[in-house]
Amino acid sequence: MFDRILVPTDGSPGSERAFEVAATLANTHDAAVHVLSVVDEHGPTDDWDYDGDSPAEAFVESQADHVDTEGLSVTAAVREGVVHDAVLDYGDETDIDLIVMGTHGRTGVRRFLLGSVTEKVVRLADVPVLSVKADAEPGTVSFDDILLPTDGSSGAEAAIEPTGTLASATDATVHLVSVVDTRSLGIDVGSSVIIDELESVATDAVGDASDRLSGMGVETVETAITHGVPYRAILDAIEEAGADLVVIGTHGRTGIDRYLLGSVAEKLVRTSPVPVITVRAPDAGDES
Repeated sequence: MFDRILVPTDGSPGSERAFEVAATLANTHDAAVHVLSVVDEHGPTDDWDYDGDSPAEAFVESQADHVDTEGLSVTAAVREGVVHDAVLDYGDETDIDLIVMGTHGRTGVRRFLLGSVTEKVVRLADVPVLSVKADAEPGTVSFDDILLPTDGSSGAEAAIEPTGTLASATDATVHLVSVVDTRSLGIDVGSSVIIDELESVATDAVGDASDRLSGMGVETVETAITHGVPYRAILDAIEEAGADLVVIGTHGRTGIDRYLLGSVAEKLVRTSPVPVITVRAPDAGDES
């Protein structure tokens, strides 16, 4: 599934962590890595003034001492334009399967804010986006325990295939969790009935996802039903499971505010202590 991986870079620590993760995944999946430097069309023109290597090539060279790229196919490219649009267009042009980005970039007028760009790419990309914290510890990257939140929606289902692809390739354990959101329910008999119904939906969701993952060759799947504010419950589940990666679905471009897997995914991108892969479900118009 992951044959071509794109790392947009501004040379920041977030870009460096993203490149480390991309190199690890590329080695695991025998994928090619593309490193893209975008010069903001609204920024100073002297950003184009460089000698020798392009910004992307210089970035790749700077990582050689601590990222093993031996045997990897690495392509460096430079584009000019609105940064998130340039990233998405390059991804379409080169049939990218996964975009890996840092969540914070350099501040100041002369460099784009990679954090805000990442959120735009998360919302708009047709392929999965892996977000990595700029302050993540450098070094060896491993994904041995993957957390997959699910509510049974089309957004959640979109995240199952990439989760299975990763887990089956690395023998990772997948921790399935479904959160029963009880914030709007009062404490009365009616609420108890509703909670029972929501728990039944959650049980079906993790059961169906578990069956699909097993069918993809994932050997170890653990399931849990929890209650509370969804994104906070997911953060708790990350700690309890010892997860080193979260994979979560999002709804289509116009569904950012829908229940659980829209705004929650964006909150996780900002607050998760571990990398997060967001997978956008097809827009309603894209579905057959």
